[in-house]
Amino acid sequence: MMIRTRQSMLMGLLAIIGLTLSGCDYWPPALQAQIEQLRSEIQTSNMEKTQLQSQLNDLAKGKQDLQAQVESLDRMNREKTGMISSLQNEVEALRAKAAKASAPKAPAKSAAKPTAKPAPKAPAKKKAPAKHT
Repeated sequence: MMIRTRQSMLMGLLAIIGLTLSGCDYWPPALQAQIEQLRSEIQTSNMEKTQLQSQLNDLAKGKQDLQAQVESLDRMNREKTGMISSLQNEVEALRAKAAKASAPKAPAKSAAKPTAKPAPKAPAKKKAPAKHT
């Protein structure tokens, strides 16, 4: 039974192929108009597809350029951040040094500095007491 079904399907398929291959040269005018319309739509679609593909390629190239710029700016940003951090550390060190320099070391400095003292005066002579006679 299965064999008969396959045989009948094979015969039907061969009949369709035979009719298709024999061809028919007559196409109704409405069908020809539809075919031409579909061909022009395909041609228009292919042109649009080509334009869109070109735009897509341009956008992809632009994306790559922008990505390269972003990576470059990111690298520069990291370098500048490192420089800023280094400069901030230097500023803090200089502030600490300045704070130490201006700290109240006045007593130690005044003891170390000789002060100009007036020259010692010669001792005053005492007048001898006058004798009363």
